[in-house]
Amino acid sequence: YRKSKGKPNGKKPAPEEKKLYLEPEYTKSRITDFEFKELVMLPREIDLNEWLASNTTTFFHHINLQYSTISEFCTGESCQTMAVCNTQYYWYDERGKKIKCTAPQYVDFVMSSVQKLVTDEDVFPTKYGKEFPNSFESLVKKICKYLFHVLAHIYSSHFKETLALELHGHLNTLYTHFILFIREFNLVDPKETTIMDDLTEVLCSTSGSSSNGSGNGSNNGAGAQNHVKER
Repeated sequence: YRKSKGKPNGKKPAPEEKKLYLEPEYTKSRITDFEFKELVMLPREIDLNEWLASNTTTFFHHINLQYSTISEFCTGESCQTMAVCNTQYYWYDERGKKIKCTAPQYVDFVMSSVQKLVTDEDVFPTKYGKEFPNSFESLVKKICKYLFHVLAHIYSSHFKETLALELHGHLNTLYTHFILFIREFNLVDPKETTIMDDLTEVLCSTSGSSSNGSGNGSNNGAGAQNHVKER
């Protein structure tokens, strides 16, 4: 994808700039028709932090796995910035210093820092009687925000490869489950996820077999933004 220059002859942008992942034939694809809205709700006998911890850890592993399927196509050459549609993300180190990095570097920062947190007994305790830290919820929010960036990057930059591998059903299922989970517990600021609202509306309004009030009228207008990649 080139950075779209003003086309002198006023032609429409090339069709490949449409968001492929919004095509109805692909958005219908799931690996299960489970009602995820019920799946994400806190079970009555389970502690909230326990529930957040086990789900966050599971999402981390699944998103890591999903990214690994396309990681050979996500290189410093092909993805020189961590871009999602026309938004670019930067990594901030422990001192809060902003780091401009390629997408694979960014994902590597995300995965290694999350791995460190979920395997730290003081943050994600697994032993009986060990307390969760006071900062636990804010750490979970941070993790979910970063995991969202990774999922969104797979859609906006690597959906073609995901299709070629026939893994789009897995990706859609994972995305639907993850979005409904973060919404259920207000884990990610909606401003952060608006970039994928067109997809969220299509996937989450029809999640589960009941297809409740599928308001998927949104998959045209919003799909018109092109990916502007700084290459």
